[in-house]
Amino acid sequence: MTSRRSFLAAAAAGAGRAAAASDRIRLGLVGCGGIGRVDLATFLAYPEVECAVICDIDDARLAKGVDHVAQLRSSRPETVKDFRRVIDRNDIDVVLVATPDHWHALPTVYACQAGKDVYCEKPLATSIAEGRAMLDAARRYRRVVQMGTQWRSGAHYREAVDYVRSGKLGKIRMVRAWAYLDWVGGIGNPPDSDPPPGVDYDMWLGPAPLRPFNPNRFHFNFRWYWDYAGGLMTDWGVHLLNVALWAMGPAPPRTVTSTGGKFAVDDNTETPDTQIAVYEFPTYALVWEHQLLGGLGPGTRPHGLSFCGLEGTLTLDADGWEVVPEPKRKSLEPVKRLAAKGDRTADGRPAHVRNFLDCVRSRQDPVTNVEVGHFVSTVSHLGNIALRTGTKIAWDAERERATGDPRAEALVARPYRSPWKLG
Repeated sequence: MTSRRSFLAAAAAGAGRAAAASDRIRLGLVGCGGIGRVDLATFLAYPEVECAVICDIDDARLAKGVDHVAQLRSSRPETVKDFRRVIDRNDIDVVLVATPDHWHALPTVYACQAGKDVYCEKPLATSIAEGRAMLDAARRYRRVVQMGTQWRSGAHYREAVDYVRSGKLGKIRMVRAWAYLDWVGGIGNPPDSDPPPGVDYDMWLGPAPLRPFNPNRFHFNFRWYWDYAGGLMTDWGVHLLNVALWAMGPAPPRTVTSTGGKFAVDDNTETPDTQIAVYEFPTYALVWEHQLLGGLGPGTRPHGLSFCGLEGTLTLDADGWEVVPEPKRKSLEPVKRLAAKGDRTADGRPAHVRNFLDCVRSRQDPVTNVEVGHFVSTVSHLGNIALRTGTKIAWDAERERATGDPRAEALVARPYRSPWKLG
């Protein structure tokens, strides 16, 4: 396997190459599963973007990716199964990373080192230490990196955040975020087996521990296993906590506790189907809740957020937001805003990609730059670390350490399987 040093030497010819000098932005896709193809279609909706190459460890997904591009642009990109062959190309300006979570860090770090800008799906990585390495690489090599939390670019989410920040709700003392998802259920207990034909399973595992292939631990369902992801806490949690922290500001949590488990689902997954995490921030408390197999969060919303102030409460979800005044307070008027149906800014993804492309040219920070992405992902990871250790974590944000808790401290980073190395 090519060493990191020789790989970077091969890529050095492209380092520092600014996409802003070109009329076209040439993209390489790493990971062409469902979200990868959705992201790619969003990028290709903008005429200045070309897809030169796509990468996946699965021949079947590569074929779907090529057909996808051909339908959108009447051209067929080149294909590779090793992401490094995308990054070491001199004609690539942007790397789109849409892999499973455990493969976010290395392609992003390598791409930054090779002078490419990166759009990386959420969460930023599978550990806090990986996120820090990605942030350091983006800063050192002055790259534009956007995390794919498209709600940050949604018009009605921005309106709601502006309202929270206006002070009209009064002092915010409690923020709640929840995801009660009825479309996620048990996936059974299939036996280990051989990987499907055309799959480079060793490459799919990459830095994760070596384990026998199991169909449940593979495409899509990888997110329910600690080796590769963090369950709903880092999946939907990153989306919702991103909006909460956008509204409440960059102060980190002081302490985190969490409880939960597999109380509803009987299968071979590992992450909890039911979880509550409680964060103490300097001026407010934040509560995260999730349940698989349905249910409704506060009120009648299967997912959403609420900002509870002394003057009133703002509740927000994909359909819109509303403000309900406190009954004994008379200074606040009720407000209700619906998301614009059919508006391309409503779901945020097109606007999020547009923001990234504009920043590739301007060299400004995108709305969910890597620092924001690392902060939001860290908060989500801390919820899982508290759950897995069963302890109340005292978080030293400046040093990114779990103070006085060796078990929690061990989960801030993750070991890498040889020969892969993060540093």
